[in-house]
Amino acid sequence: MFTFLHAADIHLDSPLKGLEDYPDAPLDQIRLAARRAFDNLVQLAIDEKVAFVLLAGDLYDGDWKDYNTGIYFVHRMGRLREAGIPVIMVSGNHDAASQITRSLKLPDNVTLLPHRSVGTLHLDQLGVAIHGQSFSSRSVMDDLVRNYPQGDLLLFNIGLLHTSLNGRPGHEPYAPCTLDALRSKGYQYWALGHIHQREEICRDPWVVFSGNIQGRHIRETGPKGCTLVSVDEGRVVSLEERELDVLRWEVCHVNPAPCDSVDSLCDLVREAFENKRSKSDGRPLAVRLIIEGITPLHGQLHEHQLQWSEEFRAVAANLGDVWIEKVEIKTRKSAPQQDNGSDDSPVQTLLKSVEAIQFEQSTLVGIVPEFEKLHSKLPPELLGDGGPFRPGKEELSALREEIREILVARIGQGGRHEN
Repeated sequence: MFTFLHAADIHLDSPLKGLEDYPDAPLDQIRLAARRAFDNLVQLAIDEKVAFVLLAGDLYDGDWKDYNTGIYFVHRMGRLREAGIPVIMVSGNHDAASQITRSLKLPDNVTLLPHRSVGTLHLDQLGVAIHGQSFSSRSVMDDLVRNYPQGDLLLFNIGLLHTSLNGRPGHEPYAPCTLDALRSKGYQYWALGHIHQREEICRDPWVVFSGNIQGRHIRETGPKGCTLVSVDEGRVVSLEERELDVLRWEVCHVNPAPCDSVDSLCDLVREAFENKRSKSDGRPLAVRLIIEGITPLHGQLHEHQLQWSEEFRAVAANLGDVWIEKVEIKTRKSAPQQDNGSDDSPVQTLLKSVEAIQFEQSTLVGIVPEFEKLHSKLPPELLGDGGPFRPGKEELSALREEIREILVARIGQGGRHEN
């Protein structure tokens, strides 16, 4: 019997997005979050006395400014070497973007499987064969699985692969393949990377995305970590998800319906924060607060969004280890907006115009003439999945709704002033 760890998408020294400009944010924890989570991985491997560690791509986060990231990794691999733990890895799309990575000399307990063809590493004492192929470039659109060898019937076979599988929302379709193709190889375990949300695709054989070890922004919420796999007599007998993250991202929804004052709404927000914090096992939280529902405070919330946001930030600050990444106000009025005029009244015409707005890149270029010039100079990381210049349908819909509600609130405020 033996155990091994499966981890992926480490993204060493990747910044956490959304908290950098927060005056009271835990800057050290933000800057070093990926390293501290990786330290937890190394310590877990030592504590569990695992037979080996698998890293399924994207160890790094693109090109480095200097060798410090690589030196850090080599040092941590030295700890595993002293414990007699080998590490087997493939490179992913982010690793392939790094020039320095290619010239880094790895410790002798670390094996990087090749990128020109599929490589196989045999661990004879365990009866294990690990098959894998690294990315040769940042964008690999070929099906790598077709070149993986058939599993040896006398060994425990593991496939190590960085892939989008058959596609996942928010991820580039790199190294696409099918579950049937994976199953056809006769392996007992497929250790996958690239998708940042943990997912067990199949149990016969085991096909697992371990997810990333540390959430980096609000689209990567909840616990993050690795998978501890136990093997006995050539078959997987158990899988355990082990949490490694040091700062957790959460989305906090609050329904303001029962509230009729600032104080009562702040109390409700505080309760929601405390509930999230109680489930984080002592980790600091980065929270997106969404106020959504019908409330008599609707007009005030949209008219004075900045003021309310600061009120909610003060609530979070009082808890000590909660930071608000963003406040979204999606409330509605207690009753439909009444306009005594006809359907083509100025108010209705204005609101219909807002509903018809189509936000596209061309719109941004018109508003900010320098947009296209700036867009062309940005690094690929900002132009990829979830970047600020590729908003999704939900974000565009939310933007239209926010404009609409601000206008409604201000029209109502003007009416009250006239009275």
